[in-house]
Amino acid sequence: MKQPVLVTAAWPYANAFIHVGNLSGAYLPADIFARYQRLKGRDTLFVSGTDAHGTPITVRADDEKTTPEVIYKRYHESFLDMQQKVGISYDLFTSTHTENHFKVSQDIFLALQENGYLYKATEKQWYAPSQEKFLPDRYVEGTCYICGYDNARGDQCDKCGNLLDPEKLINPRSKIDGSTPELRETEHFYLDLGKLQNRVVDFLKSREDYWRPNVIRQSLGQILAEDLHGRAITRDLEWGIPVPVQDAVGKCLYVWFEAVIGYLSASIEWAKLQGTPDIWKDWWEDDTCKSYYFIGKDNIPFHAVIWPAQLIGTGTKFGVYFEGKENKPFVLPFDVPANEFMNLEGKKISGSRNWAIYVNDFLERYDPDPLRYYLTVNMPESQDTDWDWEDFLKRNNNELVATWGNLANRVISFANKHWGQVPDPGTLEMEDQDLIDTIESGFLTVGDEYEAVHLRAALAETMRLATEVNRYLDIAAPWQLIKTDKEAAGRKIYTALQAINNLKVLFSPVLPFTSQKLHNMLGYSSNLFGEQVIKTVEDNLGEHRVNTYDASEAIGSWQPAELPVGQKFGEVCPLFKKLDTSIVDEERARLG
Repeated sequence: MKQPVLVTAAWPYANAFIHVGNLSGAYLPADIFARYQRLKGRDTLFVSGTDAHGTPITVRADDEKTTPEVIYKRYHESFLDMQQKVGISYDLFTSTHTENHFKVSQDIFLALQENGYLYKATEKQWYAPSQEKFLPDRYVEGTCYICGYDNARGDQCDKCGNLLDPEKLINPRSKIDGSTPELRETEHFYLDLGKLQNRVVDFLKSREDYWRPNVIRQSLGQILAEDLHGRAITRDLEWGIPVPVQDAVGKCLYVWFEAVIGYLSASIEWAKLQGTPDIWKDWWEDDTCKSYYFIGKDNIPFHAVIWPAQLIGTGTKFGVYFEGKENKPFVLPFDVPANEFMNLEGKKISGSRNWAIYVNDFLERYDPDPLRYYLTVNMPESQDTDWDWEDFLKRNNNELVATWGNLANRVISFANKHWGQVPDPGTLEMEDQDLIDTIESGFLTVGDEYEAVHLRAALAETMRLATEVNRYLDIAAPWQLIKTDKEAAGRKIYTALQAINNLKVLFSPVLPFTSQKLHNMLGYSSNLFGEQVIKTVEDNLGEHRVNTYDASEAIGSWQPAELPVGQKFGEVCPLFKKLDTSIVDEERARLG
């Protein structure tokens, strides 16, 4: 097996449509990275799914007088639609409401229990008399007792990033109806994070040199400042995964505990769909595997601390309870490249205030690659960024259209008009070979940025190389040279075509649609990337639809390639559309 790489993206919660902030936070960076890894020829598995459980879904179902399953499937279908339109190339995008996920989650629970990392305790939990139910921590809001932020959730403060004890929240209120809840006793299972702390700290210290500062700060930094303690992993809920012990009737596994297990269960489901049910172990038990978890900064503690603790605590016991055999210890996360937040026109994105750009809505008016491009050049890798419609317009027109799209279109159009095929260059001159060498060096320079998960820098370096081709053409001026020396003009055009052929691959992780279009314009009939397929899967919980990726026809690779002399061109057409300045006011008028 080649180098195994596991790429995961945070599971979108089935209670809201996906907006550009969500896309830039986790799903797009994961897809760009997975596409790069596939081009490198590595055995890449890219999984995620819809987070289907939890009280917010049941509340919406009650409001709409329907079932939680109807609510989750509605959003799940919208996620599948969005992924295909914007090109998120999951090997499997499934959901947490599958028989497979239930079994895997329950198995992890029992393994942790067997290894002595679970305990039972009676706790006081917020109860809403107005609704006659206990409230999950995320549906209690109030003032953070650490930093004083007045919109903290019961489980975590979005301002200071600390995990919170919900019962310590100051001035609590129900997020559902604003009523004041009261504390009542209930018994639950807890994950004993205190027992696992030393091993988690050792793990985090081994990642300290290359994880992003915000991830280390919100994981290792917080543990060293305050010890870990037990955290409840069950809740009094009906919609979710039943706790797999006899004395836990009416209790389900807490969403935060079982949703992260989805990375594992999705890998197992994918393996079964391939007809190779044990192949998932290549990504979960092989010490050479590098696993990457793409998330937003609000999910850092769950992925950098609690999920590694769950994996460590499971030990070799996974598989005992539904397979009857132990497995090797799990591979721990290699990297957790968490992004900061993207704002919108200077304000925080808010669905309730209609201050958002929803991806499916955006794609009704614009193409996907300009969206992918703008979110990448503006990706909040180290600090919050801002979507600005005027900036989107300028980036589209000045960079995509003028710098890259116009370069490809004018060179291929000119070559097609005067030669009808890739011209024979004869003997290249020094400046011609220098340009080809410069562009081919991008497979190293751009690749180094991708290896470090510096996606913005990778795209910036690629665009810089495209600018080098434009500079070369400004000096060579084949459009003038053709009038006096067609052979020399052909040499310059050949050189530019070779550069464009390689730039096509360098741009492709960010711009897959137009890269494939350019691939065909250059005369190829093959598929660079493979294709996505929506499948329907049935199990004992019913039917569910999944997004899968078929790489059987993909031929792209992350290395220099030579465009064959004499190859006929395909249909030549613009890669990108120039946008009118009027869209800025039109789109801003849609907000709010």
